[in-house]
Amino acid sequence: MITSTQFVAEDDRQQPRLGDRVYQQIKERLIRGAHGPGDKLTVRALAEDLGVSSTPARDAINRLVLEGALVYAGPKTVIVPFLDAQALEEITLMRLALEGLAAEKAAARVSGEDIDLLRETQLRINAALDQRRYADALWSNKEFHFAIYRLCGMPHLLATIETLWLRIGASFNDLYPEFAEAKYGVHNHMAAMEGLAEGDSGAVRAAIESDIRDGYRRLKRADRERTSAQTRPD
Repeated sequence: MITSTQFVAEDDRQQPRLGDRVYQQIKERLIRGAHGPGDKLTVRALAEDLGVSSTPARDAINRLVLEGALVYAGPKTVIVPFLDAQALEEITLMRLALEGLAAEKAAARVSGEDIDLLRETQLRINAALDQRRYADALWSNKEFHFAIYRLCGMPHLLATIETLWLRIGASFNDLYPEFAEAKYGVHNHMAAMEGLAEGDSGAVRAAIESDIRDGYRRLKRADRERTSAQTRPD
């Protein structure tokens, strides 16, 4: 016979799992740039979009606020924050060190299947850029980078890199359309794949670091332009 206490116990076990799932879904959207800086998100809208009640959505938002990925603008509304110049520089320096290390280590563990997967992902990125589907390009860009980083075999390093992307992912929206037109990312990704195919760890690291630096220059300029527009008299 199943008692009411058992029902409660089962529900208590399921709720954290649901909350974790909702948290991971929102987190993944932020990492992949599905929401840009300044976007407003409400508990109700996120709950409806994810097909859950307001409680797990609110709990997930609270966790992301504590991690600095979201900022409360009201009791039930959060904003995706803009990164200021100092935060952007700090995160970029950390990315160069950590993602460069992961890329370097990946070269010794890569297989032909891994490289084929990267090429397929890059084709999706190229098609999205050509069609100006920048949201889709960003979505696949995360796949490309983390397909490389996962090869390093260092889970704690990978988790730390993911934390950095959680903070900067929304800002990647500022890369476009310039990055699409100049093909900065495409060239760097091609160089990374070439280095992986040749087992050249230094070349892979250099390609990823170049990708990060090229992005940083564009994001820094976007921040300056935004700051200038805000201070310009009407």
